[in-house]
Amino acid sequence: MTGRVLVVGACGRMGERVRAALDLHPELSLGAALEAPGHPQLGSELAPGVQLVSDVAAALEGVDCAIVFATPEPTLALLRAAAERGVPCAVGTTGLNEAQQAEVAVLAKRIPIVVAANFSVAVHVLLHLARRAAELLGDGFDAEIVELHHAAKVDAPSGTALALGRAIAQGQGQRLEDHAVLAREGHTGARPEQAIGIQALRGGDNPGEHTVLFLGSGERLELVHRAMTRDHFARGALRAAAWARGREPGLFDMAEVLGLEAPSADPA
Repeated sequence: MTGRVLVVGACGRMGERVRAALDLHPELSLGAALEAPGHPQLGSELAPGVQLVSDVAAALEGVDCAIVFATPEPTLALLRAAAERGVPCAVGTTGLNEAQQAEVAVLAKRIPIVVAANFSVAVHVLLHLARRAAELLGDGFDAEIVELHHAAKVDAPSGTALALGRAIAQGQGQRLEDHAVLAREGHTGARPEQAIGIQALRGGDNPGEHTVLFLGSGERLELVHRAMTRDHFARGALRAAAWARGREPGLFDMAEVLGLEAPSADPA
């Protein structure tokens, strides 16, 4: 039976690509579409029988899962309502603070929630490779991450860059929070040992580009992912939503959806 999907942020950059991907999906279809109150397209029909609404409760009626690309507060409002109704969710929201992440974890005790800073399958292979490279290279290689996104992106570093930093830290047996360097200016002194640098660039309409550099003496290893469109993000989100349907409650990531080796927990 075809699953009916609620797309949150249905008229945003990612929402539009998710809706386009749904048109081609063999198992999922657009069941509801949600946007913020006051959106100029509210009331318009985005698919046969599906009008764009701003009422969360109404949007959740009769859907089998939800895909959420929104800012943190609307995302949490949707997840709270979804938990009340038992609707699984795939969440691509970035910029959640520690308290908000903790609330997502609590809500995941009631429904399955897949959270990914980036739904690209290739990016999750990159995360796997970055962690493994950090394990294999060991001491003697400095890790740096450079990310480039469009001028309209509101958070920095990107959620994907932070996820890459965590993957590298896990491979090195440390915590990113203890070693992240997010800015350099002025007389900084020598690079701290075990630092993981993350630098953010913004401009144009770039959907997303991430480069991981392991810099050794006389050599370097680079791992790069470049996105040319947002379509692969949308396809990954649909894959996560389809996977979450019928699952027991829990907080999941794309490594579990894809069957990749799960990362170990951050060291204490």
